[in-house]
Amino acid sequence: MSDSAPEPRPATAKAVPLGTGARRWLFRPPRRHGEVDTGRSVSFLELFYDLVYVVLVGQAAHTLAEHFTWRGTATFAVVFGLIWIAWLNGTLFYELHGREDGHTRSLIFVQMLLLCLMAVYVGHADGDDGRTLAVLYVLLLALLSYQWYSVYRQDLPELRRTPRRYLIVMVGGIIMIAASVPLSTDARLILWAVFVVAWCTVECVILISWRRRPSYQVVTEPMVERFGLFIIIVLGEVVIGVVNGLTDTERSALVTTTGLLGLAIGFGFWWNYADLVSRRMPRESGHSLATWIFTHLPMAMAVAAAGAGMVGLVEHATEHRTPTAVSWLMGGSVAVMLITTVVLLPTLADYDRFPAVYKSVQAVLVVAAVVALVVGWARPAPWLLALILLLLLTATWVFAFVRWLSQGSLINETSAD
Repeated sequence: MSDSAPEPRPATAKAVPLGTGARRWLFRPPRRHGEVDTGRSVSFLELFYDLVYVVLVGQAAHTLAEHFTWRGTATFAVVFGLIWIAWLNGTLFYELHGREDGHTRSLIFVQMLLLCLMAVYVGHADGDDGRTLAVLYVLLLALLSYQWYSVYRQDLPELRRTPRRYLIVMVGGIIMIAASVPLSTDARLILWAVFVVAWCTVECVILISWRRRPSYQVVTEPMVERFGLFIIIVLGEVVIGVVNGLTDTERSALVTTTGLLGLAIGFGFWWNYADLVSRRMPRESGHSLATWIFTHLPMAMAVAAAGAGMVGLVEHATEHRTPTAVSWLMGGSVAVMLITTVVLLPTLADYDRFPAVYKSVQAVLVVAAVVALVVGWARPAPWLLALILLLLLTATWVFAFVRWLSQGSLINETSAD
């Protein structure tokens, strides 16, 4: 044995009792307003959480694919609004206040359990299953309200005004959804629609009027990425719709071609969103941020609806004219996607740097949206409908790409001088 004295153990080894770290990891409170982690990246837990919404959106889209009617479309829009509001609350809470600890993980997994149960009833929300769906949604809103309240308790007194308003809206939403449980199917859907519109409207007003401290950063790259990932989720419905349509239909060259053209429409959605909106930071002003957040709702809804429309497009591929409901659904989905992109562009932080480029792109997007509606009204053959819509999406992206190239050449010429 060595005669030298053993090295002393670090003081920290005796400073913290064995169970203290575990208790802190399990019961640590959420971050307060302003404590934004700007250096973090999207976590595996967030990706897992979003995966549950793949199932929810898929169930709603599958039901729409089986009921191409105005009522079916309206039901899909209302149910999708409920799903999106739940996703928005869970996403923003984790982004603004969540931690990488057991407390946050436990609450998110409880949300996921409720969401999985909701997915069982979403497909038949326009029926008796709507009552059970409403009960589960009330429980989910109650859990989310508890999470927001836990932040409110920690906030400084001068910062509690806006969180208090948010909590009041959440409690009002719980009351509205709970009140829909004993109602008839039609009355329940109407009340849900009122809830979706009212909730989004009031939250927009609250966000616009929020007077936060100048040092507070709300918009982060992970937050922008999460919104982009949700668009990817609904784009998956386009792929599923094409595959389901081809699986359930007697395949021929025309049917397969129509399906592939429909799938390419999904590619067109992706190209336009990825290059014009995705990963571009919105402005920090309340008006721009509110517009940026809530415009993603109709955009995501339109893409998911197009996925449902793919089934009908493929199933009727051999007909001379596309059925009215399917034609309007496809043309309307493309039009909404283009118009929401027009609305999103001015909310971006770099819009004022390249106003000429953005405004010219907006003009082309509006024209393409009008043409998409006209094509939906004209009801050409399914393959021709898909081809025209694809060409519209391609034309808008090509125009934007050429404009950005010209802007880049101008920048290079300026720097050379």
